[in-house]
Amino acid sequence: MPDQVNISERLRESARLYPHQKAVVFPAGRDSRGRVTYSHLTFAQLDNESDRLAHGLSHYGVQTGHRLVLMVRPSLEFIALTFALFKTGAVAVLIDPGMGRSNIFNCLETVEPHGFVAVPIVQAIRALNRRRFANARLNVTVGGRRWFWGGTTYEKLLASSAEGFETARTKATDPAAIIFTSGSTGPPKGVVYEHGMFDAQVQLLQQFYGIKPGEVDLPGFPLFALFNSAMGVTTVIPDMDPTKPALVDPLNILEAIRDQGVTQAFGSPAIWNRIGRHCEATGEKLGSLRRVLSAGAPVPIHVLDRMLQAFEHDDANIHTPYGATESLPVASISGREVLNETADLSRRGSGTCVGRLFPQVRIRIIEITDGPIGHVCETRELPRGEIGEILVQAPSTTREYFRRPDATALAKVADDGGQFWHRMGDVGWFGDDDRLWFCGRKAHIVDAASGRMFTIPCEAIFNEHPRVFRSALVGIGAKGIQKPVIIVEPDAGEFPESETDRQQFRDELRELGRASSLTESIETVLFHRSLPVDIRHNVKIFREKLAPWAEEQLGA
Repeated sequence: MPDQVNISERLRESARLYPHQKAVVFPAGRDSRGRVTYSHLTFAQLDNESDRLAHGLSHYGVQTGHRLVLMVRPSLEFIALTFALFKTGAVAVLIDPGMGRSNIFNCLETVEPHGFVAVPIVQAIRALNRRRFANARLNVTVGGRRWFWGGTTYEKLLASSAEGFETARTKATDPAAIIFTSGSTGPPKGVVYEHGMFDAQVQLLQQFYGIKPGEVDLPGFPLFALFNSAMGVTTVIPDMDPTKPALVDPLNILEAIRDQGVTQAFGSPAIWNRIGRHCEATGEKLGSLRRVLSAGAPVPIHVLDRMLQAFEHDDANIHTPYGATESLPVASISGREVLNETADLSRRGSGTCVGRLFPQVRIRIIEITDGPIGHVCETRELPRGEIGEILVQAPSTTREYFRRPDATALAKVADDGGQFWHRMGDVGWFGDDDRLWFCGRKAHIVDAASGRMFTIPCEAIFNEHPRVFRSALVGIGAKGIQKPVIIVEPDAGEFPESETDRQQFRDELRELGRASSLTESIETVLFHRSLPVDIRHNVKIFREKLAPWAEEQLGA
């Protein structure tokens, strides 16, 4: 990788090669006959608009290294602004608005932003909390009127008539963005994305999946729209709330696929659960769609099965890339490969197969260890087939958390030659066929008297019951003598309302558990109407919240 890299140059290249191709398509409303009306920018227009915005930001005082919080809804403006910030060398700070007020304020106070590029309501909140954000003097209002909070507006930034913009000469190791984790296993942390890491991500994803310029993508997670613009791929912004993928309206998604000839789509398993069930019930097919990517949590086998049935083309497939905010991508497997080769093993408790590694990605499975690891030579690498902690090394792996040296020290492991490894916080095993298997989060291990119990393998046993939608394994008590408890969320309409039904359901689940050596010690079964899940993907189960809930239910 060259020393000087600015990820915005990939948009510049897309504009040079495909100037008249649509870059971003946005559902702007409906006409008198109820048809969706779309607005769009071509690659040439998007590059030009981001240039004008970059000029405006520079004249306003934005400089290389300034941290600007970007809180704008998925839109043409969101993408244009992000690339404008990259072009100036500023650092875009991206925070999930659904992570909760206290988490948002904690994240913002850690970042100490130099300004906000945000919708009016965010600017109003920022102004009312002016003392908490004393350094935030570079504020841009987007998508509405500017009131009492001052600053400038998107329209004023665009007023620059200057042609072109000289992109900031950033190094590969210079920060491009700070992206906060979802906080599913602790407080959200700001992950520092460097220009070179963004560039490596684009290259790995494009080459591995064979993504071609001219394709049309519908991203259920806004960040993936930026990858599209860097690949010469058209982005169709979906009509959905990105913070609530589990509530997506399948009709809106299917309409966009038909209207725009979408060939690829990305979304959490919660989205494809909704889409797959709708297609199964109605017989509707996913017409032009050839490739679906789903990430954020293990994709249930029933979701893969329904999606494969919904494709119209025999060569269409759903892929499940494995990774994390700190290191993406790591590995990938296709839905057809899962159903034909690994699903039966998963059902019997082997974990979730996440596939083979991307090129240039290395992993180690090491003995599970608490506390920081100074150097990789201090670890013990486990033989293939044995469950341990997953370490990753890749060109797209992030180097640090922003202003969190404690978290950085815990997550990063030094290697020779200035290299480092990232501790995924996950446990799993590596097979003789070079496929990686995921067995859950390290923080979620139940440390029982009989030994360690891993969530994903154990839960799979109970998920085989036809009335179970999903389940969660938690431990109650002190480590080493924890009591394992399985908490079951029944499928829609299957919650046991009577004591007789609950007892019969429990007995059936216990019988399933006793049939496996992994779960034979689990005697306590609780029912939950809706397991708490993460904001970003609506799939990761908050087991930290369930353990106290289980203690309360059992009077422990």
